[in-house]
Amino acid sequence: MFSNSTRVFIQFGDCDPAGIVYYPNYFRMFDNATAALLSAAFGMNKRQWVAHYGIAGIPMVDASSRFLIPSQYGDEIEIRTSISELGRSSFGVLHHVYRDDALAIEAREKRVWVQRDETGAIRSAALPDDVRERLSS
Repeated sequence: MFSNSTRVFIQFGDCDPAGIVYYPNYFRMFDNATAALLSAAFGMNKRQWVAHYGIAGIPMVDASSRFLIPSQYGDEIEIRTSISELGRSSFGVLHHVYRDDALAIEAREKRVWVQRDETGAIRSAALPDDVRERLSS
């Protein structure tokens, strides 16, 4: 399945009073890493692929993570992101976070490909064939 790697420099504002990354900030980083993975797969930035495919977005419907090693201000981490599964309208994303070549976090997401219906509500939509092909390579 398709994969991509993103480097992140931990900033002071990412951290809690104890000086380690406040865990919800990792989910912001994972969201950015997922967008970077899709941008690499599609060869265009997020705004472009949302418009190109006419979707409302890729909301997360499930997430889990295991925190093994903390990171703090000044650290550089690498987020290795890959597609772990493809469903009809959903797809799994796996993030492995490394700090100094040691596995720091394992995180999983389930996302859904959604479009707006005639009332403006979001509804799941089947992954287009070319999306499925790009994400499975």
